[in-house]
Amino acid sequence: MADQWVIRGVEYGNCNCNWGCPCQFGAPTTHGHCEAVVAGHIEEGSFNETKLDGLDWALLLYWPGEIAQGNGTEQAIVDERADQQQRDALRKILLGESTSPGATHFFVYNSTMSTVLDTWYTPIDLSINVDERTATLKIGDLVESIGSPIVSSFDGHAMRSAISLPNGFEYTYAEMGNGNSKSRAGIKLDLKDSYGQFNILHMNQDGVIR
Repeated sequence: MADQWVIRGVEYGNCNCNWGCPCQFGAPTTHGHCEAVVAGHIEEGSFNETKLDGLDWALLLYWPGEIAQGNGTEQAIVDERADQQQRDALRKILLGESTSPGATHFFVYNSTMSTVLDTWYTPIDLSINVDERTATLKIGDLVESIGSPIVSSFDGHAMRSAISLPNGFEYTYAEMGNGNSKSRAGIKLDLKDSYGQFNILHMNQDGVIR
């Protein structure tokens, strides 16, 4: 029998594109290449008989050109608290394994990679609030990211905007914000005041649960 899994929780992502990210609409990236950090907290989840509740994860991603052109590099980072079965399960999910072809963003990311770095198992300090458009991510001294609302240049107040993708392979609705990230891990990142995304992540091996 094929692996059966499901995860439900929250997700935060920061890439180098301008706010809104043209990739969300099938347009070319802002700068002609893509680099990003994505992280999530699993409130409830399982992989076959293995529970995944309460675990955190992160992905570091880099493409030298447009994502569809491939030649990317990725690295998965899994919560050190996970036992061996949970580690194996999360690695498979994050690297797009045990997944229907094209069904999730994890699969799509991995299908464009020429280099997949070894998965790290380390403490992850993560907090995500989708409604408030805030997030903090710290992975030792190697990865740190802060997500925050976009502040209006007209009145100085926090703005609220969102993207709705009813047929999306990552989410159906995501709050938009601002992100700042640094990585000194296997993939180097230095993102300043660029695209921030905050969303509920609810999917299984066949894609987003709507």
